[in-house]
Amino acid sequence: MAIVTHGLTKRYGKKLAVDDLDVVVDAGRITGFLGPNGAGKTTAMRLMLDIDRADAGTVTFDGVPHGQLEAPLRTVGAMVDANALDPNRSAEATLRCVAAGAGLAKGRVDEVLELTGMTTAAKRKVGGFSLGMRQRLGIAIAILGDPAYLMLDEPTNGLDPEGIHWIREFLGAAAANGCGVLVSSHLLSELSLYVDQLIVIGKGRLITTGTVEEFTHRYTSDLTTVRSPKLDELVPLIEERGGRVTRNDSGIEVTSMTAAQIGDLAALYQIPLHELHTVDDSLETAFLEATASAQEYRTSTDTTPDASS
Repeated sequence: MAIVTHGLTKRYGKKLAVDDLDVVVDAGRITGFLGPNGAGKTTAMRLMLDIDRADAGTVTFDGVPHGQLEAPLRTVGAMVDANALDPNRSAEATLRCVAAGAGLAKGRVDEVLELTGMTTAAKRKVGGFSLGMRQRLGIAIAILGDPAYLMLDEPTNGLDPEGIHWIREFLGAAAANGCGVLVSSHLLSELSLYVDQLIVIGKGRLITTGTVEEFTHRYTSDLTTVRSPKLDELVPLIEERGGRVTRNDSGIEVTSMTAAQIGDLAALYQIPLHELHTVDDSLETAFLEATASAQEYRTSTDTTPDASS
């Protein structure tokens, strides 16, 4: 049970937006969809949903192409552009229109309004909504059919901390109930709190897949900080055993050797340690390393003012 793409390809003129993309979004799991700006994430999601037509490749939902689904809204709910809403309709009218077109029960509209915290704003016109409220309405539309899969592009964009927390809890509950979730986001620290697996792309091509732990381990190196009054004795012992040492003002940083190994070594030679700490690598660090060659838009890290200005 999964969303599966095979050889998915889309070109706009000379630009290859999605390039032979093979990915799997499993049922019952939350999959984070990552990539730099311009990587092709939104285009890939639009191709999966048959909003745009692929130049090559296939997409199936539990083995069935989107165009052949008997009840698309019950199979996959999506939010790829929260601004693509009629500003002159109320939230309630928007949902009732979608529900009627999909043959859903009228009572489902009231359920999703409450579920997304929009009951008090139900009669208000969408044109007066903040970005966060538009996001909530977009999510309400996505879950209207109680679908087997959810595809959300930047769902926390514009949400306040309470809204972001709600998204995390909601998606976790949905996955626990068997829903397969594909969520694209640039909030990497937030995403790392709740996704089960990652799909990382760059320049339209797949870079890697795996869990957050696998991804961070693959693209970062373990770093242990050590302070000791007898570093001159400890450093040669570490280096003899394959550890790589970098000195700083307060101590040393060690790679290619775990904190436990360093601690055991120090104990064996009765070398006192004042600090032994493993620096946890973040998803952001791993992401920047993995996508370094796929960054289409770069900013300069040189913040020195121009002397001529």
